[in-house]
Amino acid sequence: MKFKKSLMAAAIFAMGMASVSAQAADPVRVGLVVKSLGNGFFEAARDGAMEAAKEIGNAEVIYTGPTSTTAEGQIESINSLMAQRVDAIAVSANDPDALAPILKRAMDRGIKVISWDSGVADDARIVHLNPSSNPLIGAMCIKLAADVAGDAGGEMAILSATPTSTNQNIWIDEMKKVLPEYSQLKLVDTVYGDDLADKSYRETVALLKKYPDLKVIVAPTSVGIVAAAQAVEDQGKVGDVFVTGLGLPSELAGHVDAGSVKSFAIWNPIDLGYSAMMIAYQLTQNDEHMSIKAGRMGAISFDKDGNGAMSDPFVYDASNVHKFADIF
Repeated sequence: MKFKKSLMAAAIFAMGMASVSAQAADPVRVGLVVKSLGNGFFEAARDGAMEAAKEIGNAEVIYTGPTSTTAEGQIESINSLMAQRVDAIAVSANDPDALAPILKRAMDRGIKVISWDSGVADDARIVHLNPSSNPLIGAMCIKLAADVAGDAGGEMAILSATPTSTNQNIWIDEMKKVLPEYSQLKLVDTVYGDDLADKSYRETVALLKKYPDLKVIVAPTSVGIVAAAQAVEDQGKVGDVFVTGLGLPSELAGHVDAGSVKSFAIWNPIDLGYSAMMIAYQLTQNDEHMSIKAGRMGAISFDKDGNGAMSDPFVYDASNVHKFADIF
């Protein structure tokens, strides 16, 4: 009888150890919340996050977001992730303040929260990963506009995403700071396409009709820049109006060929998603967040407010766009 009891105790102990081992092997689950699904920029970021998860080995990406660029849709996605008891949430926010309460609740439950690309209120995340330096992005957009406008210059308009989009508003502010250095450019309007292709297209057509002397449209959004380029082509304004800003080579190569876009800039969204995933994972392992190792991207430093930058924006034009279009 004692022998049987010993065997039973050994079996129970073995089962307990197996359970502990299984728990230890559970992957770290990170919810990657994007502004909207079906957006090429964020799909490329998703691929980068998946690459990071594979490299880590014990991590899983849950890619999610709303079908349209609303804070309400993102709140639903975050609620779902909380119900799934994820270990971390990495969000590119549609509204910095509207998401704050739900993200604070997530942190209260022990979920590590970071923002990337488009930030949230400082107290609603641990760190924020900017894709580049905000001043450099703003300055680059105006430089590109000045380059295509030439010495004669002309009127310029900005086609943004949503009025509450954190990164868009910061970049527009940075554009306005450097604009006085380019006296040949005159900013006549700022409009919002809500990161929806059809609305961005309509806003561009309206700009072309309202400002017959318009020379440049700057769209610091991958959805808006494509819609604006298409509108310029459809309205027969190629050569008269040029579109620039931030976009994906794969989506803009044809518009570069058509002449509506001469040059544009973007960081690599694959690297951005990769970095966001690496940072979120590292925060589940320890609380150090002044300098965080991000795999092949190296260590990313964060300031006292938790803000860090990945890399400088890169310019694409006819000389290189097709090479990169095969990548992202």
